[in-house]
Amino acid sequence: MKRYMNMALVYAVFAIAGGVFYREFTKFNGFTAQTTLSVVHTHYFLLGMVFFLLLLLLEKNFSFTSVKTGLVLATYHTGLNLTAAMLVVRGVAQVLAPTLSSSMNAAISGIAGIGHILLAVSTILLLLQIRHSLSAAQS
Repeated sequence: MKRYMNMALVYAVFAIAGGVFYREFTKFNGFTAQTTLSVVHTHYFLLGMVFFLLLLLLEKNFSFTSVKTGLVLATYHTGLNLTAAMLVVRGVAQVLAPTLSSSMNAAISGIAGIGHILLAVSTILLLLQIRHSLSAAQS
């Protein structure tokens, strides 16, 4: 359970840093339009901090953590951080407005898509683990 609390804390710090970076970077560059930098903050708060706080509560009540959980959570961390990193890359590109080739533009979107896929798969696997734990507890 301590691991879940520590991860919630780490992602809260990442969320705050993402929000500060968004505000200061856009202000420094005089950018007032919409940018994906604005959602880094919320992604880290919801998919990071809130997610791990919920896992903490579920673990406390149902003890679902098993040997497989570490690999599933490593996949989740990879997906979340890959997604957030690509949001930052896309947002910085929107603010600085460099000329991106179509292949570079597609690469940013593709890598973000891979991050989202990893998040989705690991979330489903984690929910299946929790469901299995609940079924075993009811038997």
